[in-house]
Amino acid sequence: MNQSYPVYTEKNECHDCYKCIRHCPSKAIRIKDGSASVIPELCVACGLCVKVCPAGAKHIREDLSRARFLLSRNHKVYVSLAPSWRSAFREVGPGQMVAALKQLGFAGVGETALGAQAVSAETGKMLHDAPPGIYISSACPAAVDYIRKYLPEHAGNITQLKSPVLAHTMILRRHLGEDIGVVFIGPCAAKKQEADRHPDMLDLALTFKTLQKWFEQEGIEPGRLPPNEEKFVPEAAEEGKIYAIEGGMIETVREETSAADICYITLSGLPHIDQVLSGERAPGGNVRLFIECLACEGGCINGPGMPGSGNKLSDILAVAMDCRGRSSLGRRVEVPVALPIRAEAVHERQCSEKEITAALAAVGKYSKADELNCGGCGYQTCRGFAAAVVAGKAEPDMCLSYLRRLAQKKSNALIKYIPAGVVIVDGEMRIVECNLRFAAMFDDSTRIAYEARPGLLGVDLRKIVPFADLFEVAMASGKDVCRENHVMGDKILDIDIFTVEPHRIVGAILQDVTQAELRREQISQKAREVIMKNVITVQKIANYLGEHMAETEILLREVASGYEAPKPPVVKTVKDVADDDR
Repeated sequence: MNQSYPVYTEKNECHDCYKCIRHCPSKAIRIKDGSASVIPELCVACGLCVKVCPAGAKHIREDLSRARFLLSRNHKVYVSLAPSWRSAFREVGPGQMVAALKQLGFAGVGETALGAQAVSAETGKMLHDAPPGIYISSACPAAVDYIRKYLPEHAGNITQLKSPVLAHTMILRRHLGEDIGVVFIGPCAAKKQEADRHPDMLDLALTFKTLQKWFEQEGIEPGRLPPNEEKFVPEAAEEGKIYAIEGGMIETVREETSAADICYITLSGLPHIDQVLSGERAPGGNVRLFIECLACEGGCINGPGMPGSGNKLSDILAVAMDCRGRSSLGRRVEVPVALPIRAEAVHERQCSEKEITAALAAVGKYSKADELNCGGCGYQTCRGFAAAVVAGKAEPDMCLSYLRRLAQKKSNALIKYIPAGVVIVDGEMRIVECNLRFAAMFDDSTRIAYEARPGLLGVDLRKIVPFADLFEVAMASGKDVCRENHVMGDKILDIDIFTVEPHRIVGAILQDVTQAELRREQISQKAREVIMKNVITVQKIANYLGEHMAETEILLREVASGYEAPKPPVVKTVKDVADDDR
């Protein structure tokens, strides 16, 4: 995460998206460990990646602490306010905006549009006397940097003039003193790049989003401030305000009775600029072509630092209706606005055909037919992606078709070699995939069908398994279904049905536990036989012990009786004998 550059990535919030690469016109993004980071030497700070990032991982450097520090060190800091502020803060009047910014600590507020008027005046003068050829505006720093880096053959066609904000800083210093500080506030990320390159003219740049945050932190609501007479310094701008919308600059440089040999066009969006200018040379004949180039589609009102969406009819009208006048031709320019602009071509590492071929092979692309050029990785062609891999800007895992094939191979291997029957079915009970072990659990016709059509894709599950109702229950409920020791003919199965996508796809693992159950029954039978034998043995032992004890008891009694004293004879009377006889 390089927060020193105007555009950076919050790494923890960026994961395997690649949308920034797809939209980045300069492919100034490096992917490492699935996370994207900006490559400063390739980037032009257009901020498009910030606008398109779905996770909000791309950020424009805030610089709010730097602004507060500057105000604490210099009591004469002025704002150069971009004309698109009328679109960003629609409910705020000019006096209220100036008052709100003064409450933050600024000494005063000037309009960047004053610098735009000076640039347009010089541009119009130059076009009037220029020879035939192509002339490109210098107003948009992101567009200028893109041409310098990626269309260097047209760098000499850029008008050698300062941007409106740099021209405006000179106007402010001319009127307010060379010791003042200047802070640009607008919708642009590339203005931060300008401030970093020209700290002697521009101290720093803030976006409207940052300004809105600053107002909230300080409890300032510009729209609720009372109407007042606060003014822009040194004066209010006029036609320069139209710069904020597409084609605005052309309105300020076009002659009312334009010569037939001068043509004016506007190109907005860096991809559009590249598409139109790439490979083109000066037009033939006696033609002067002026091109207003803007990095943001629709103009500055659609910049990455705008708090709202921008580029709607209401946004355009908010700027256009605030503009007085249209032409800057003939204006007196009180400061020098000339600035040399030269090519600074990007020289990326050139890859050999052997390296490209090896990189393509690493993602399973061995022929032209394998090169889908789907753009899912962010690059327009597979060869462009391979070159980025070789250059260290991309990773093989960014190729979606490669990842899909890899995942499919792993899935197929798992399903094929897992030691159980596996089947996956859709909501209509048709097989999406299965393995041979599943097919072999049923009759021979199922196995033959599998050999003819591996996976049995599209086959109705209900025609194969007699327990399809379990799958229907799992599909309808979205819950797992388990059935142990399910008897199917001469087989015993353990069935585990699980949800892949609720109510759409379910899978099942079937294990044939017949042999295991038979072995368990055999062990149980053996155990019962051993127990019975033990019982019989114990009974026999008990019988033997019982007989022995009885015999011993009789013998002991006989021995004991031999030692007893003889009993005296019994004398009976005649009466006793008579009683006995009775």
